[in-house]
Amino acid sequence: MNPRLSRIPALLVGDRKSDQIVPPTGTSAWLTVLTSAAMAFLAVFALALSLAAGRVATQWSDALSQGATVRISAPAEQMAAQTRAVLDILAVTPGVASARALDLAETKRLLEPWFGPDLPIETLPIPALVEIVETPGGFDAEGLRLRLSAEVPGATLDDHQRWRQPLVAAAGRLRMLAAISLLLIGVVMAAMVTLAALAALAVNGPVIRVLRLVGARDLFIARAFVRRFTLRALGGAAAGVALGALGVALLPSAAPNGGFLTGLGFSGAGWLWPLAIPPIAAIVAFATTYAAATLALKRVS
Repeated sequence: MNPRLSRIPALLVGDRKSDQIVPPTGTSAWLTVLTSAAMAFLAVFALALSLAAGRVATQWSDALSQGATVRISAPAEQMAAQTRAVLDILAVTPGVASARALDLAETKRLLEPWFGPDLPIETLPIPALVEIVETPGGFDAEGLRLRLSAEVPGATLDDHQRWRQPLVAAAGRLRMLAAISLLLIGVVMAAMVTLAALAALAVNGPVIRVLRLVGARDLFIARAFVRRFTLRALGGAAAGVALGALGVALLPSAAPNGGFLTGLGFSGAGWLWPLAIPPIAAIVAFATTYAAATLALKRVS
């Protein structure tokens, strides 16, 4: 035998004699493969949900962080003067890149989703809106708010903090839920592989006793079970990842406006994340099978 091959772990090379100990088919075989495939399939969608939630929340948060709004509530005869005063203040405020007053048509478009297209905005006391675009460094919101309240009592600054904070919190919670889901998926897979390995060891109890009588060591027997179950978990997880990635790829592509449900999926280097699932599944199967085999062999007398 090539001495280089002898250095490769027997887990990867295999051993015909040890492989004969574990039946290639049966309940434990298909249970391991099916469980690994199902858990990997669910893990792909959990990853997709986590990445999509973070991506969309970041887009919305960034969009809100780049601007602010000043709302002006005043009598009709004072509206123009107060709007002009607000624009003059913003023109000399550090951190404000530009500011402009929204016209009636733009205000009507903003209200259409809530009140419909037939809202008679011209006859209603709608506050005037001034859109602010910030510089990358931003402006002193509290200082601007105090100046507006002193010089333009009818003006109210909205820097979108109350919109940004829930988005950031929601993104964090969704990512936490995705992490918990992945952890539960790993736990369920470990439990099912352990049960399958224990069942296979119990069924092969007489064979194990005979092997011990002829001089086989427990390490030789355990290695056979570990190798078989690890490769089954790896193959099942690979199939589950392939199906999950196909399902994600068939979902609608991300909408230009950053819609959440249409943006559920991977993009760019994000497609590399599912490739880590089969090796992780193999590691989980290796650890659980080794522990189960060690415990079961101690009980077999």
